[in-house]
Amino acid sequence: MTDTGSLEAQLAHWQQWVGRSEQRDDVVSASQLAGLSATLDRDDPAPTAGSEAPPLTHWLHFLPQALQREIGPDGHPHRGGFLPPVELPRRMWAGGRLEWHQPLRAGEAISRVSTIARVDAKEGRSGKLVFVTVRHEVSGPTGLAVTEEQDIVYREAAAPGAPAPAPTPAPDDAAFVREITPDPVLLFRYSALTFNGHKIHYDRPYCLEAEGYPGLVVHGPLIATLLTDLLRRERPEARLVKFAFTAVRPVFDINRFQVCGKPGEEPGSFKLWACDHEGALTMKADAEIA
Repeated sequence: MTDTGSLEAQLAHWQQWVGRSEQRDDVVSASQLAGLSATLDRDDPAPTAGSEAPPLTHWLHFLPQALQREIGPDGHPHRGGFLPPVELPRRMWAGGRLEWHQPLRAGEAISRVSTIARVDAKEGRSGKLVFVTVRHEVSGPTGLAVTEEQDIVYREAAAPGAPAPAPTPAPDDAAFVREITPDPVLLFRYSALTFNGHKIHYDRPYCLEAEGYPGLVVHGPLIATLLTDLLRRERPEARLVKFAFTAVRPVFDINRFQVCGKPGEEPGSFKLWACDHEGALTMKADAEIA
């Protein structure tokens, strides 16, 4: 992809994936639920058959299990298959929108139907960007439980010496805050729970030399999970029904960061965000509880 015409031709090819679907089946694992609880440093009772699965724990299921020979140089499976074969080297989870219709429970058989909803591309300040939106529908024994739209972004590698985008200041009026120490053990445990081989989360030389990052990258889904966990700590009896989040800026393991929140303008609504050690916004989210 060396010019605009090339990008347009590639986009037309990738858009042939729009509408493709796949189904995966799994069982809600009490062991996975307990593992995430420990990783979030929660003193929850051990889950048993029938225990309600907390929000976003469906991300611990339906995990891709590519053969070792199918793994690419970044630790992800080779491009292609269900997702379009976008060859840009940086691949990140940019955000998503979720709605819970009923809880999932430990021991239940569940299924997920995933469909490529959109593929878009543009030229940004940092180069070419490709956006793939995947819609997921997760169902349990009594029907639809979770609907989700997941945004994946593919980017060019950073040019040597290129300045980082200017940070956006985070809000300074949080009603509740939790400080997180993103050490390599936290990142490893979350990678293990999600069977995520992406090297940016555990291979420091790869991060510094191949990707140009200053440290290990904290998983976007982990930060999103920490935001919902913050809300659970503040409103333990409430049930999360909607959650939408956008990743704004990477977070690295070299400094602590904060997850923050405050009530929104509408009853049951909340504004949530994460900020780095310098007060820069790294993720923003809107949540609704019942």
